[in-house]
Amino acid sequence: MEVRYSPDANGFRKMTTDEIRNSFLIDSLFQKNKIPMVYSDIDRSITGSAVPTKKPLKLTASKKEMAAEYFTQRREIGVINIGDKGSIKIDQKTYTMNHKDALYIGRGSKVIEFKSSTANKPAQFYFVSYPAHTEYPTTHVSFAKSTPVKLGTTESANKRTIYKYIHPGTMPTCQLVMGLTELESGSVWNTMPAHTHQRRSEVYMYFNIEKDSLLFHILGDPEETRHIIIRDKQAVLSTSWSMHAGCGIKNYSFIWAMGGENQEFEDMDWIPMDKLK
Repeated sequence: MEVRYSPDANGFRKMTTDEIRNSFLIDSLFQKNKIPMVYSDIDRSITGSAVPTKKPLKLTASKKEMAAEYFTQRREIGVINIGDKGSIKIDQKTYTMNHKDALYIGRGSKVIEFKSSTANKPAQFYFVSYPAHTEYPTTHVSFAKSTPVKLGTTESANKRTIYKYIHPGTMPTCQLVMGLTELESGSVWNTMPAHTHQRRSEVYMYFNIEKDSLLFHILGDPEETRHIIIRDKQAVLSTSWSMHAGCGIKNYSFIWAMGGENQEFEDMDWIPMDKLK
């Protein structure tokens, strides 16, 4: 497990491109038969993936970083499958995970195993975990059962559908909120006007970015912004003080996961367009 420590706003202004990428970009995800993870001091999130082929992959706790007997001893997890059909075994129960299905895994789940239905067309499980203070039941949410919200316009090039999976309207969680956003053809902006949310942090994982394409993720103080160039299946950490918005060459998808003080999706501090620099 890799450990990351985030800079404050003042330190961020002095960072080089590589320093920013090393602090915020996660480009090691979706390796076959491995569970790469990044532990961040930003609300103590853990971001990872699992792509099992012939054998299941078991999620275990890192003794050094977590000091836990098992992964969800003091944590909850949100998982979304962006690959082919698979399953997740939680203790004695197995949940079928089709493409774009989600699973909330509550605190206290001792056995967590990821499995693909077909070795040459594996599931691709993406997960984000935050600390949890109590136990809530593990809950499966199929793509069809997610809550869609349509936003944006063609004129502003941000016509998109937000699919809410793990949120207060669907199930109780300690702090995790998670969903998936898909942009329509011809739309490239995921959030503009941009915002911050002082009461929680966020992790974005971008996918469905074509091989010859890329995306600019904008971050930092609204009056002194920077950007990270993102490619397919890469994630970026977002602090509570940093704005976050993205613009691609073509349309794309991304999974967002949040943790912190407030679970209300609309709890955002919008930034006036004339304040951005």
